[in-house]
Amino acid sequence: MAIDFKGRVAIVTGAGAGLGRSHALLLAERGAKVVVNDLGGAVDGTGGSSKAADAVVAEIKARGGEAVPNYDSVSDPAAAASIVKTATDAWGRVDILVNNAGILRDKTFAKMEIADFDTVVDVHFLGSAYVTKAAWPVMQQQQYGRIVMTSSNSGLYGNFGQSNYAGAKMAVVGLMNSLKQEGAKYGILVNTIAPVAATRMTEALLPPQLLPHLKPEYVSQAVAYLCSETCTATGDIISAGAGFYAKLQIMESQGMFFGIDAKVTVEDFAASYAKITDMSKPQHFGSSMEEVGHIAKPFVAKA
Repeated sequence: MAIDFKGRVAIVTGAGAGLGRSHALLLAERGAKVVVNDLGGAVDGTGGSSKAADAVVAEIKARGGEAVPNYDSVSDPAAAASIVKTATDAWGRVDILVNNAGILRDKTFAKMEIADFDTVVDVHFLGSAYVTKAAWPVMQQQQYGRIVMTSSNSGLYGNFGQSNYAGAKMAVVGLMNSLKQEGAKYGILVNTIAPVAATRMTEALLPPQLLPHLKPEYVSQAVAYLCSETCTATGDIISAGAGFYAKLQIMESQGMFFGIDAKVTVEDFAASYAKITDMSKPQHFGSSMEEVGHIAKPFVAKA
């Protein structure tokens, strides 16, 4: 069955170029009305211009779609609320939010200025939280919403010189993990994409021979599905790039229980470290309370 977004209103942040532009074009092509948000700044977040957002809006309209521009920064709560207001003023609702806006200020942790750390966290993590916070009550009232966070393999696996970016990208996963539970009864599904794509943010980081194969469009297909009515998943992390797609999960070893009321010493822990960290039979928990229940099993059984 064909997936379309007729009657749906979407916000895509950082949609003036790269992945965001690709997401916005695909959603619009399939019938969504799109708010194209972009501050129009440089890769490091400095400066600003309306040109990037305006160009994508013009491109959508030239293809027969509906779109309006927005130039606000996601990293300011009032401006983030203005992004959502742009959608509700134009079309009266918000069905889809793709938190894609991002910047880079790469340096090793030892050499990084704390201001550069804060600014990257403000855009990637707090920006995602601010825009989501503004869209949340609209989606609650509608009893419907699709939210896609944008993480990165830099956050999920680590990358040299990107402590600020990696930390923020892992933080959005934590945000998703709570929101998936809070949104479920309102029909709000929250998922995360971990893209690998050739954009102006990544072109200096990736091997040149890979760039032609890492088209943003590959990532957008996964994002569009996660934004659709067809999607019933929530809390998923999807890796996407070069036509490859996979689900990632935070996993836990079987661990080792020393016994109820055991007086475990540091030496006991050290001697058992290999068994405690054995990942040959990993397990996944859907929430923190599920893991607490697993840890508490012996106590419950004893009671």
